[in-house]
Order: sequence, then structure tokens, then C-alpha cells
Amino acid sequence: MLRNMLCLVIIAVLCIGCCARKCGVAAKTECQRTCQKECPKMLKHVVLFKFKEGTTPEQIREVEQAFASLPGKIDVIKGFEAGTNVSTENRSEGFTHCFVLSFSSAADRDTYLNHPAHKEFGKSLGGCIDKVLAIDYWNK
Repeated sequence: MLRNMLCLVIIAVLCIGCCARKCGVAAKTECQRTCQKECPKMLKHVVLFKFKEGTTPEQIREVEQAFASLPGKIDVIKGFEAGTNVSTENRSEGFTHCFVLSFSSAADRDTYLNHPAHKEFGKSLGGCIDKVLAIDYWNK
């Protein structure tokens, strides 16, 4: 239940933040109306990482850089965002890093998931990732 609530909060924040940046509109309701008219429907793939205790800052930086390099290797990725948790609510359950990838279709997302570069990236995480949470949704 807590995990579901965490996911919904993250999605809401990401959607509103993305819309406001893209549309340049300050008021949330106006931004949402504008974004619905102008922004294409995209499939969002949200990935959260919880690193193992003892993971060094250098190892974390390597993971961040490796993930950020995937859009240059996999052309079906239409958008990429990344950030670290700055919430003061203490509900992150140890997840510290969030990555959001955008795709034009479910088929594009599946291409990404099965792409050799993505599979290689996944193999490289074994030593430092404690948990991964991934959800997909269509933006509205």
C-alpha cells in the first residue's frame, strides 16, 4: 500500500513538473489543459533504485552515467530524466534514485527492454543495487 502511494505521488509530481517546464505555464490547471492539447501521449517508464549499503559514491555515479548513456544507444527512447530523492516525507523506503524514460509506444518500450545495451546495463547493476521498482504509465 505504501509503495503504491509512493508511486502515485512520484508520478503526479513528474507529470506536473514536466508539463510546467514544457508549456511554460505557471498555474497548474492551465498547464494541465495546455499540456493535454499540445503534448503527445507518451508511455513513461519509471525506475527507482535502492542501493546496497556500502555502495560508494563512485559506484553510484557510474550507475547514473551508464543509465544516462542509454538514450544515445537506444533510439526508441524519446525522453530521459533522472534525479535523486529530495522528499522530506520519509516515505522513500530507501529508494534514492529515479529515472524516467519516455516512449512513443509499448512496442518501443519493449524494444528498449530487450535491447542489448539495456541488458548489458542491467547485468552491470548486480553488485550495488538492493532493490529496483519499475512502473509504466501513459501520460494524460
